[in-house]
Amino acid sequence: MIGFAIPGDLGAPTGGYAYARRVMAEWNRVGLEHRIIPLPASFPVPDDAALRDTAQALAQAPRPLLIDGLAYGAFPPDLARDAGASVLLHHPLCDETGLTPAQATAAFDTERAALAHARHVIVTSPLTGRDVAARFGVEAARITVAEPGLDCADPAPLTGRPPHLLAVGSVTPRKGYGYLVEALTRCADLGWTCAIYGATDRESAEVARITAMIADAGLTDRIALYGASSAAHLIDAYRGADVFVAPSLHEGYGMAVTEAMAHGLPVIASRAGALPETAPVALLVPPGDSAALGQALRAVLGDDAVRRRMGAESHAFARARPGWDDTAHRVAQALGMI
Repeated sequence: MIGFAIPGDLGAPTGGYAYARRVMAEWNRVGLEHRIIPLPASFPVPDDAALRDTAQALAQAPRPLLIDGLAYGAFPPDLARDAGASVLLHHPLCDETGLTPAQATAAFDTERAALAHARHVIVTSPLTGRDVAARFGVEAARITVAEPGLDCADPAPLTGRPPHLLAVGSVTPRKGYGYLVEALTRCADLGWTCAIYGATDRESAEVARITAMIADAGLTDRIALYGASSAAHLIDAYRGADVFVAPSLHEGYGMAVTEAMAHGLPVIASRAGALPETAPVALLVPPGDSAALGQALRAVLGDDAVRRRMGAESHAFARARPGWDDTAHRVAQALGMI
């Protein structure tokens, strides 16, 4: 029996929670028993009561125990030591955009101290694995890379007139949507529409900022924030898109990008975090550079042949990726269950 401790709402439409859901679905398929251990939603900024509740929940959890990094990275050393658990780390908490230097330093120190007590660290990209070893001092023998799996899909037709842009991810500073709005403002003379799907209840100030930027640019009829969406609606969004854009300032992997490639979409992405390794066939631009992003958008939006070529390269790359069965197997193997 595997215990899997996860903070907050497991049904939330983010890449980290989607990863957990898919891994457990694969465990169900092969009869590998597991139990979800709910942790407080206040992580990664827990108060004393949340830490007490967490200690009590983990003390009663089955072993081996896997804890999501959104919680584990905020554990004080004694809680991490007593948990005797492995951690699933999507990206270090100190790399979240918007932290002050003091907050980032404190987050790094806390996470480094916690990871020293982890039985094993399961990361979702080779880049994060290298980072955990180099910056956090975790030995290679305690690190396993289990990249997200990918489902096969039929390629999108790419026949939008005008082309339809898609971005997927919570509206937070790390996702870089402000740079996307600035870049699209530079392309206002071209025909296009843009949809952004992602939770709008995590960073209200960022949502207000992006909404104001869209209005100030006169693009409210061309750029739409749709908020969180179901998996079925997202599949329809991928199928109806002509270009996928990922302007993130950091990604530990970038599951929405691989999903876009699975649907045969041309991808424009920032050269941030793991994205160059996740999407080597994407058109990459420097993170936080709206001028470069605008040039890339102009080149792709203005040429049907370029979009078809890039889409075919995306689809071919995605079809060669392993599935979720492989991901779930790697996680279970790291926990000593296989």
